[in-house]
Amino acid sequence: MIPTQRVILGAGLAILLIITAASIGLDLKSRSDTAWVNHTVEVLKKISDLRVLMRRAESAARGFELYRSPGFNTEFQTARGELAPALADLKRAVRDNRDLVTLIEGTEPLALRRIEIAAEAMRLRAENDPAGITALQGKAEGRGLMETVMANLDHLTGEEERLLADRALDSRRTGIVLLGIDVAGAMLILLLVGLLLRESQRTRVALQSTLHETKAANEALEAAVAERTEHLVTAHDELRLSVNVLQSTFRSMAEAVLVIDNESDVLLSNPAAERILLHRAGTNLRNLAAMSDVFHGDGVTPLEPHELPSARVLRGDGFEEFEMIVRPRDGGPVRHLMISGRPMRDGQGDISGAVLVYHDATASRETERQLQQSQKLDAIGKLTGGVAHDFNNMLTVISGNTETLVASLKQQPELQRAARLIDDAAERCAELIQHLLAFARRQPLQPRNVEINAAIADIAKLLRPTLGEQIEIETVLEQGPMTAHIDPSRLTNAVLNMAINARDAMPNGGKLLLETHRVVLDEAYAKANAELRPGPYVMLAVSDTGTGMSADIQQKAFEPFFTTKEVGKGSGLGLSMVYGFVKQSGGHIKIYSEEGHGTTIKLYLPPGEGTAEVAAPVVPPAEGGAETIFVVEDDPLVRNFVTAQLQSLGYQTIAAPDSRAALQLIEAGQRFDLLFTDVVIPGGMSGRELAEEVARRRPGVKVLYTSGYTDNAIVHHGKLDDGVLLLTKPYRRNQLAEMIRKALGGGLTGEASAKAST
Repeated sequence: MIPTQRVILGAGLAILLIITAASIGLDLKSRSDTAWVNHTVEVLKKISDLRVLMRRAESAARGFELYRSPGFNTEFQTARGELAPALADLKRAVRDNRDLVTLIEGTEPLALRRIEIAAEAMRLRAENDPAGITALQGKAEGRGLMETVMANLDHLTGEEERLLADRALDSRRTGIVLLGIDVAGAMLILLLVGLLLRESQRTRVALQSTLHETKAANEALEAAVAERTEHLVTAHDELRLSVNVLQSTFRSMAEAVLVIDNESDVLLSNPAAERILLHRAGTNLRNLAAMSDVFHGDGVTPLEPHELPSARVLRGDGFEEFEMIVRPRDGGPVRHLMISGRPMRDGQGDISGAVLVYHDATASRETERQLQQSQKLDAIGKLTGGVAHDFNNMLTVISGNTETLVASLKQQPELQRAARLIDDAAERCAELIQHLLAFARRQPLQPRNVEINAAIADIAKLLRPTLGEQIEIETVLEQGPMTAHIDPSRLTNAVLNMAINARDAMPNGGKLLLETHRVVLDEAYAKANAELRPGPYVMLAVSDTGTGMSADIQQKAFEPFFTTKEVGKGSGLGLSMVYGFVKQSGGHIKIYSEEGHGTTIKLYLPPGEGTAEVAAPVVPPAEGGAETIFVVEDDPLVRNFVTAQLQSLGYQTIAAPDSRAALQLIEAGQRFDLLFTDVVIPGGMSGRELAEEVARRRPGVKVLYTSGYTDNAIVHHGKLDDGVLLLTKPYRRNQLAEMIRKALGGGLTGEASAKAST
């Protein structure tokens, strides 16, 4: 048995050796299989990581395009930096498989190119280059690259999963064979089998762990994709909201907006464009020249076809606030337009169209014109008022002396007739000066509450013999009490002047209509008419059925000395006097006229407060007296004339040429009963300031002012200060006597006069 045992032992040993050797060989093979399984699992993980990197980069790029958030840019750059090392690592991991290496080498430039395209899109979006983005998107290169890369990675995954399945199967087969050998063999084989089983279990656990990690990575990727999808939906909603806001803004703009192509066809327009320009999508701007006459901003120089805004902007000439006046040939309203234009360019930089923005400046230009006209009239008024002072001084001397001369030539009729001609001429000059002062708003008004309907009814009675039988006079007066705060005598003169102008405009007869109404001028009307305050007014309208006025004549109608009548038939001061009276009274005047149909002039007068005031009774002619009158007058001719007239009335006189000399006489103790001073005098003080200084030194002194041109010393808001007595130049002897007696016999004292200015 021993031999047998030996044989058996030897055989057993041999078998054991063979089994051991086989076990060793199988163990080595099992380890090799396990290594390859681990290697395959690692490759699958690297492929999954690479796919995640690509998706992460693409998601970050899309997020940046939508939100331009620096966080997305940072995420993209991180993924971009990790991509190339991940590709190299994967290529090293599959270097034993030439086909897979070739596939990865073909995939690597595609993946890098896809990332570069995404980076280029982000750069263009950051630089706000829509043309570049459109061109890049038009190539559609990025999507194809991404699909190819993902397909290659799927192919790699499939190959690796196939290898994993094959190697796992080999490993299991080796384990089974090894287990059979170990069961039939010795404890060593069992031990080896146990070891192999344990190693196999460990490999299985590792494989399961790797599979769990891969599953977790896939779930994380799906969550990231879901999150990005949610962000994209939100971004789409925000984009739609932005589009709606832009469309609402575009449609609600007051400016007309046109988008045109390079053939001047209107591609897009807002409602303002259709309202202002009568242009809408589908029309052509070249039709503008056929429908309207187009001029430069001066309204005179025609706009050539190549100068039209659409032609300029399509040549690449961007501009701002180009001024243009459009006069429709169908008689529509004239439009004053301010235009801005910008060309639109395509991806190659060629002009593909333009955007034009039209601002309707018609109302603002009309307001500017009215303001310029008002400033022009005001400047003429200031010049006129300044000249009036010297003229009235001279007329005071001329008219006063001719009055005396006429009275003293009763025995010489021929000379008296010549003196009367001089006196009439002086009176006519005085009237002209008063008209000029009325236009200049420098006439001293004495306004009171006047019942306008009663005043117009009285004026209408006065007009009937003045205008003649060929003119029919009609009044339309609003019922009920209606007072205006005005100077009634100036109102009568104003209506008389307008009625005479109306009569001259109706040489063959016609109708003159006088109307009164209560009106309220609102803020919109006030903004369209310079120097007008909104609020209630009493409206007086004077209308005729005459020849009417053109627009040019209407603009000049209020200028002094402007007339359309023949030489010698009009001074050109009638409407200018009416204009000055209304403006000085705090009112508004407007002309409405159409050639061949007549004219309406509307006076908007300030309303009165309370009931109408009764006019003061007429005072009988005054006589002279024996009091002492202190005359302060800078013009020596006027000073000598006044003192002579006062002395002829029985008064004692003291005279001074300026305020400084007057104060010196007062300091010297000179006695007097009345200070009679010009308002505008030299010496460092006005007549008003002199009166105030005298009142401080001699309380109770009486004051009478005189002036040929009243400034703001005694006139405020167009009327004399309360309690101020003024004798306007030129004046007659009886007017001088009457005012002197009024000032001495019951007029306010100098102290009261001084208080009236405060």
